[in-house]
Amino acid sequence: MAWASAAVAAWESFGRWRRLCGWEIFTVDLPALGDERHEPLLVLHGFPTSSFDFHLVADDLRDGRRVLLLDLLGYGMSEKPDRPYTLREQADIVTAFVAEAEVAELALLTHDMGDTVGGELLARQAEGTWEVEVTRRVLTNGSIYIAMAQLSAGQRFLLGLPDRWLADDVPLDGGSVAAGVVATFAEPERADPGEVRAVAELVAHRDGHRALPRTIRYIEERRREEGRFTGAIEVHPSPLSVVWGAEDPIAVVAMVDRLRAARPDAVVRVLGGVGHYPMLEAPATFADAVAPALD
Repeated sequence: MAWASAAVAAWESFGRWRRLCGWEIFTVDLPALGDERHEPLLVLHGFPTSSFDFHLVADDLRDGRRVLLLDLLGYGMSEKPDRPYTLREQADIVTAFVAEAEVAELALLTHDMGDTVGGELLARQAEGTWEVEVTRRVLTNGSIYIAMAQLSAGQRFLLGLPDRWLADDVPLDGGSVAAGVVATFAEPERADPGEVRAVAELVAHRDGHRALPRTIRYIEERRREEGRFTGAIEVHPSPLSVVWGAEDPIAVVAMVDRLRAARPDAVVRVLGGVGHYPMLEAPATFADAVAPALD
């Protein structure tokens, strides 16, 4: 399709749609830049955005490694059905993508809701139901301890709506959702207008803004099963690094302290002056922090 944002069009050109678990899912499989020295990297995005969140750091991530990204069901360029959504189904889609990519071991980089999808993958590996080896992990801003999260007014509004497709008369569109995303930046006034337009376009694609009362139910699922998702994040034996924007108003930095208490061997890098989306707010700083964790 014709995109209003040149950046979105460029990102689309890197990817392809695959039929995964019965759904049309946008995937990106980036080859390594230079010699492939490291295991592939799987990147999982958060709510309410998409794999596009990582477009500014993609070349840094693929230095010496293949990088796999996808838009989860209901997000970005993927299919957005009017139906209930679950974290387990998202994990099913991810495992189907990894299987098609013929990857037997990988590193894992997750953000926001992607942290919890990653937790489900780790739980499955511990149970022996997913045989792909996770060699190392980088966890970024996400409400892994949901009782500590300071949910935004927009998130509380969506959670207060019925779990169904948004009615036409509700004044919510891609632009207002993108504004909510930018409000989680440490310095919202410095957000790149082009990036904001791109986020809005991807949220609204295929009427995705109308799916938000359904996709946000991951928060309720995370609350019910935190022991499974966050428990796996805490105890999985692979090396764990944490890269966290210190000024995140939702996934507050105190979560890092709690995770460090549970996992004292974790390598932690807290980014001052950065909010919930470090890969968009400070891409060079983010890439510099992630690189040693993956190498």
